[in-house]
Amino acid sequence: MDTPEQPQIYLITPPEIELSTFPALLAQTLDAHPVACVRLALATRDEDRLSRAADALREITHARDVALVISEHLMLVEPLGLDGVHLLDGARTVRHARKEIGQDAIVGSFCAGSRHDGMAAGESGADYISFGPVQASALGDGNFAEQDLFAWWSEVIEVPVVAEGGLDADAVRRLTPVTDFFGIGDEIWKTDDPVRSLGELLSVMD
Repeated sequence: MDTPEQPQIYLITPPEIELSTFPALLAQTLDAHPVACVRLALATRDEDRLSRAADALREITHARDVALVISEHLMLVEPLGLDGVHLLDGARTVRHARKEIGQDAIVGSFCAGSRHDGMAAGESGADYISFGPVQASALGDGNFAEQDLFAWWSEVIEVPVVAEGGLDADAVRRLTPVTDFFGIGDEIWKTDDPVRSLGELLSVMD
């Protein structure tokens, strides 16, 4: 993933998708807006469902030259022809993932709000580090990744950084100067018009 001046968009699928409708909606979104990467982030651990979803989305993303990574399921990357994996355990499995899927695959690491975990994951070979959520909410343990973390990271560390979770127009505007990617999921999929909602978020980055 390259890191141009303006942050790129990294779409995250909903935890559950309807295969009869979601691929077409994704295609519409990718055709309307520039997207660098899509993460298949289903809640299911059913291999058949994951495989069918990956096959459907890969057709859409690869036709548009957009990378497709999967959350957690490292051993499905190669059989399903995906571009990489998004790990949820900080630095713990980055080295193992790199060994399993090779140097060319994308290995990303979610590090919540921990600078230490982010640095360790970067040193272990992660292609990007993801921090979030970006503001306080009642979800999870209430912790969030502070603006200062993104500002420090963008100044000091070369590994690209993704801001994800709890994004709204204000957060996007605030974080645009200090992040390489915005990881956008429910922020658009839960609206009536995801294509328009993504356009609105993109417009505040200017």
